[in-house]
This record gives sequence, structure tokens and C-alpha cells, in this order.
Amino acid sequence: MIATVTLNPSLDKTVTVDELVIDETNRWTSLRRDPGGKGINVSRVVHELGGETIAYGLIGGIDGKTFKHLLRQQGVPFDLTSIREDVRTNFIITDLKTRRQTRIDAPGPHISRHELDNLINRIANIKPKPDFIVFAGSVPPGIPDDIYRRLIEAAKNNGIKTALDSDEKWLKEGIKAKPNVIKPNVHEAEELLETELANEEAIVRAAKTLVNQGIEVVAISRGKDGLIVATGENVLKAVPPQVEIHSTVGAGDSTVAGLVLKLSQGYGIKEACRWAAAAGTAATLTPGTELCRREDVEKLLPQVKVEQLSTM
Repeated sequence: MIATVTLNPSLDKTVTVDELVIDETNRWTSLRRDPGGKGINVSRVVHELGGETIAYGLIGGIDGKTFKHLLRQQGVPFDLTSIREDVRTNFIITDLKTRRQTRIDAPGPHISRHELDNLINRIANIKPKPDFIVFAGSVPPGIPDDIYRRLIEAAKNNGIKTALDSDEKWLKEGIKAKPNVIKPNVHEAEELLETELANEEAIVRAAKTLVNQGIEVVAISRGKDGLIVATGENVLKAVPPQVEIHSTVGAGDSTVAGLVLKLSQGYGIKEACRWAAAAGTAATLTPGTELCRREDVEKLLPQVKVEQLSTM
């Protein structure tokens, strides 16, 4: 069982236009709505890949009802905590002519102390205990910067493994609790370590540095170039095949889902890396905020190359 916690979920609306023209009326050719937010996406992908999951988070308003309806349609189990304000809405505009995407993201609703305490209590009393809890995404107004550290510490004290996929101050605070798994991208790792990671050698050093700080698995994602993954014993590189990219939305979340799902099922780190790279790449084959499809992941798996770079 993989539980996820999304403090700042979103109703994602993706529109496509033939050509985006500034200062002109643009008519969309298609509209898609998806329940979003990094942790929610991880749960959606775990479900798609045949794993068990439950999504926790904060939800409210009319769009919150639509959000729940979409999760039910997709068959994703959830236990969402109600809040007074509306869930945020993000917009993704896809230009079919240039194949470029423009994202317009909302900061999120203000969360009261009472609402946050309700969510924390649900997570503290989670039953049955999951194998992993994935904490992912940004944090809305009203929530302290150290929230991920506190939640990770509580989960670890309850005997539950944890994964963290966030950025900026939330990642910096969260790793103080030494989650079992983290997955920053190169830019996020640069911000975290306050150093430039200009090449593969620098990324390997960064991953080793973070493992030496007490994190069991550090996966640094490099987009189409795959992953550098360090554990207490090895540093691996997982490189997916080159594909035609339709959208990068949710690729990192799909990567996390593939990695954590296989680790929770007892697979070794090499196979978990293979699934992570395949899932992340499969997500780029789908349009807008649609995530990876299981059939695409399974087709890509044999094409992912995983090699050992060094030992720790």
C-alpha cells in the first residue's frame, strides 16, 4: 500500500489551441480536467500500474466536489480532509502548432490551523499502515515551512517508510527528518545543495552527498536523460529510450510512483530504477495532464538501460 499526502492539490484544466496568439481571441479545440497535485498524481499512477494506494490531502469548494468525482471515475481511493476555501485551479495551455505548453498555477487556498490538525490526525491514525507514505508538492498559505519534517518524523515513528518530492524551503526542511527516498530534479538539487550541477559527475557527487546525510535512496531526475540514483551501496544511471514528447506534466510524479511502488513490492534498486524511468518517460507520451498508461510503461521497460556508475 502506497499512501500519498498532497497539501496543495489542484483541479488541472488543460486546453489545446491550434495556435496561441497573444492579444487575440483564441478558441480551444479540446478541454480536459484532471485531479492534480504531485501526491495525487503519484496515487493515480500507482493505481494505473496495479498497486494499492490511498490519497490524503486538503480539498474544498465546488471545484473540490468535481475533484472528488474525477478521482472516483478513475478508481483512485482517497480520504480527503475538507477545508473552507476552494481547491486551487491550474491551467495548462497547449499550442498545437509549436507544441509548447504554458502553465498558469494558483498559489492555493489559505489553510487554517484546525484544518491542518484534522489532516495530521488522519495521517497519524492511518489504518491499515501503508508500506510507504509519499509527501509531495508545494505547500499552500497558512502551513508552516517545516510541515514535511514533522509529518515524516511522525510516519517514521509509526514504522512507515517515507518519500519526499518537493522543492525550495519545504525540501530543505523535510530532509532534516531523513526520509527514506527523495527525488529532486537537477534544478531542485542545485538549490538544495547551493551548488551548480553542470555534468553527470557533479550530479553523482550530489546524490552521494545526500545519501551520506542519512537518506537511503536519492534519485535525481534529468528529464529525457533519465535518473541518477544513489543508495548506501551503489550509484546507478537509468536511461530511457528517446520518444516523441507530447507533455512533460506529471512525468516526475510518474517517476516517483514507479520507484516507490517497486521498492514497496520488494524489488531491488536496479529494477525499481527501471520502472521509475519507464513510468516517467511513458507520461511524456500522453497529452496535457494525462499521466502514464500501464501498456506504455510495459513496452518501454525492456528499452531502459540501467548501469552501475560507482559504489559508495
